[in-house]
Amino acid sequence: MRKILYFGAALALPLVMTTAGPAMADSSSCTHHFGGPQICIRLEGRNDYNAVTAIWSNPPKKIKSRAVSLYWNGDHYDSATAKRVGKTLSYRWSTMDTGTNTRLCVRFKGSNRMACETTKYIGNRVNL
Repeated sequence: MRKILYFGAALALPLVMTTAGPAMADSSSCTHHFGGPQICIRLEGRNDYNAVTAIWSNPPKKIKSRAVSLYWNGDHYDSATAKRVGKTLSYRWSTMDTGTNTRLCVRFKGSNRMACETTKYIGNRVNL
């Protein structure tokens, strides 16, 4: 009976591996300063399709919302209003075709600090 179970599991493993979807390639980057705003950018997606999230992790308690801008290879792309969620301010742009090797940056109004991340092509890796 054990031999049948082991043999069945061995046959099923390649099937599971071939039907698994491509891996997600999430990444993030933050400004690294001891004082002042801690600004972060998070990319969620893979290859050339990503959602972009701007995060201000240590805003003053009195700030409930703040304008945030998204920059695409140095050019202003879009502005939105980040809202407070717990102790942070954040805004998430929907998944879009960001291309690969694209430098995406976010900046909150009133701050000269930017957090940037570059999209990368990772191929179609399989989750194991």
